[in-house]
Amino acid sequence: MNVLIYLLPMALGLGLLGLFGFMWALKSGQYNDVEGAALRVLSDDDLPQK
Repeated sequence: MNVLIYLLPMALGLGLLGLFGFMWALKSGQYNDVEGAALRVLSDDDLPQK
């Protein structure tokens, strides 16, 4: 039971760290273009010109 004294604050801290990281990603615009990467895969920009 003594290990819960260490594990519970660590789990809460990591959860809050992940939440703050996600909120930062939302604020910085990381999720603005959700379809751009999917369409970029389909482009043929890497093919050599003939």
